[in-house]
Amino acid sequence: MPKNSPAFDFPQDLLDAQVALDQTHTAYQEYAKNLPWSAEPMPGWESDKQLHSNYISSKPDSPGYTEEQAADVARFRARLLELSITVSTHPFWDSVDTGDRVAARMALKHAHEPAEA
Repeated sequence: MPKNSPAFDFPQDLLDAQVALDQTHTAYQEYAKNLPWSAEPMPGWESDKQLHSNYISSKPDSPGYTEEQAADVARFRARLLELSITVSTHPFWDSVDTGDRVAARMALKHAHEPAEA
């Protein structure tokens, strides 16, 4: 099925919400890359050597999140929840046959991508 197939005529507000959801998710993932591994202060650890390899799993001490980091994470999560609810409960889904909803949802996730030639 080509991108943004005419089989599913998505309303603009649903398309906009899906794009915002994707962008917010990407921004959160980028932000989270620089966070400590634990939200709360935790001591580091090192495991025993893995069987049949020399790999030893370990984590350094985690200082935990700062108040600003915790607030940022809370804002990201609240926005992601809001956008997820907007997309998943949009009235458009009532107009799609039950058997076509998975295909429509997958098409929506890719609707912002350029059409293939």
